[in-house]
Amino acid sequence: MGIVEQNKREKRYPPVLENGNSRPSFRFPTVSRSFVPSVFTVMNMVSGYGSIVMAGEGSFAVAGWLIFLAALFDTLDGFVARVTNGASEFGVELDSLSDLVSFGAAPAFLVYKFGLSSLGMPQGLILSSLLMVGSGLRLARFNISLIGYHKESFSGLPTPAQAMTIASFVLWMQAEPLLTGSALHEALALLTVLLAGLMVSKVNYDTLPKPTLDSFRRYPFQMTAYVIAISCVLVFQAKAFFVAMLLYILLGIVRSLTMLVRQWQV
Repeated sequence: MGIVEQNKREKRYPPVLENGNSRPSFRFPTVSRSFVPSVFTVMNMVSGYGSIVMAGEGSFAVAGWLIFLAALFDTLDGFVARVTNGASEFGVELDSLSDLVSFGAAPAFLVYKFGLSSLGMPQGLILSSLLMVGSGLRLARFNISLIGYHKESFSGLPTPAQAMTIASFVLWMQAEPLLTGSALHEALALLTVLLAGLMVSKVNYDTLPKPTLDSFRRYPFQMTAYVIAISCVLVFQAKAFFVAMLLYILLGIVRSLTMLVRQWQV
């Protein structure tokens, strides 16, 4: 009995600070550094889910803008994580799950409801699912290559770029229906297959330089092109953004082909 009583006296649960009193001291709960960037990551996920809901309601313009909002939150969570030094394994996994919702499921459902559903089953379902499957494969490949990774370029088209390309195309066609009927369905099918293939490809894409004076000194051509592209987007909106995304996609393809030819020559 003496040993049991001694163990009871030594066991203190929950743990408290020693302050000389018999009553435990009150402590405010601490918030980890990863909490703040995780809030933006969750908002990314919520925006993606909202896009799915709006697409289901037939509000395609709202669904497209919510994908852009998700991309904004996706950029902010990385920026906040660097500023607060709040990067964590939890944040990395949560970011990938959010990206799969916002840049995989959301654009896939958007193209299905916007036009591919008219192809019937299972053609429309299979075609639209390529975006979600490609995004999942792209994110999984990215996660296993994070060790020792320096974010200067991407292997395969980034999932946010794919989703924003889809969203800008839908917004353009909503504002100016240049393509209708079978022409629209064929364009959506071609765009879907192309983007899904680029995500799982080995085509190399540069990261966007940060808008700093050092970036303008090191990458004058790229930064000038980005400024022009942003100006055009502000003036011409969705169609200009779609053209800008196509140029970004083509630039990666041309550069990768150039590097491949040089390797063959060596």
